[in-house]
Amino acid sequence: MFPPEGVEHPDHRVDLRLSPGDIQAVRFGVSPGHELAHAVRVLRRPGQHPLQWGWLRRVRDRLPRASFALLSTVIGDDGYLPDFVTAAPRWDMTPEAELDALREADLDALRVDLGKRVIRSSGAEQRALEEMLGAPVRTRRMVAEAWSEVWDAVLAPVWPQLDRLLKADIAVRSRTTASSGIAGMAGGLHPNVSWGEGAVRVRLRRHSELVDCRGSGLVLVPSVMSSWGCMVITEPPAQPTLFYPARGVTAGWARDSAEIDAALGALLGPARAGILLSAGAARTTTQVATDAGIAVSTASHHLAVLREAGLIASERDGVRMLHLRTPLGEAMVGAVL
Repeated sequence: MFPPEGVEHPDHRVDLRLSPGDIQAVRFGVSPGHELAHAVRVLRRPGQHPLQWGWLRRVRDRLPRASFALLSTVIGDDGYLPDFVTAAPRWDMTPEAELDALREADLDALRVDLGKRVIRSSGAEQRALEEMLGAPVRTRRMVAEAWSEVWDAVLAPVWPQLDRLLKADIAVRSRTTASSGIAGMAGGLHPNVSWGEGAVRVRLRRHSELVDCRGSGLVLVPSVMSSWGCMVITEPPAQPTLFYPARGVTAGWARDSAEIDAALGALLGPARAGILLSAGAARTTTQVATDAGIAVSTASHHLAVLREAGLIASERDGVRMLHLRTPLGEAMVGAVL
């Protein structure tokens, strides 16, 4: 799996070329394994990931040290991510299915992936990886056990919130595809992603490649834990895959369920429901008040409640403040409709 590495070069990019058949096969998926791998990297370098600090405060004291150390060695701080630790993303992928796939991971692929990590490491970490490479069956079992322990400690408690953000992002992207086509949707995934000449183009830092999807399509996978940028999988037999940051990820995404329930409880009432239902396009506070037939001060209060619940995002545009549904808001409206 190739992420951006090193010093950025404007000419390095991966072009994922789509034929007419590929365009019909573009789909979205979810990857619990990808989230866990990047959770490990966040825990190794927390200062680089401020959007995860709320989550970090909740989980750092429950981390199983030995299992975390093993996963850290396999995954590394950044750069290349071994593909065997994640299964092929699917819409209905569950943590249990991901772990089952890891327990049955192809040993030849495991050797190749660990060999790449050996080349990219040094010192004690390199020696540990070489030892793992010499006993692949044992390594696969130990990595699966460590995966399970670390998952239960750091992501299982927040998986409902995390999964909701992922599915909400997919709902937004799917709607954009329906209204603006593949080009419009792809161009909005991330500043480093664009569309041109029949290809999804991903700007990276050290890796350049032209990938002909050859009728296999393209899998698009939102991520909460890797909120810094994009990654790609291009090597067969894996289907070409693009991981990108999910929308709506803030430092409070991992709030306690009781806090979320309390915030959503404050939404009950026709005025706020009406504001949320009509927030599919960005509007100013004055426009919201006019459309709802209420005072500006009342509209501002309702917007503040919706924003606290994570259903509305407010951004300043010059002297104006614009309000728009978040992915979570999109998911809620979609469920109601």
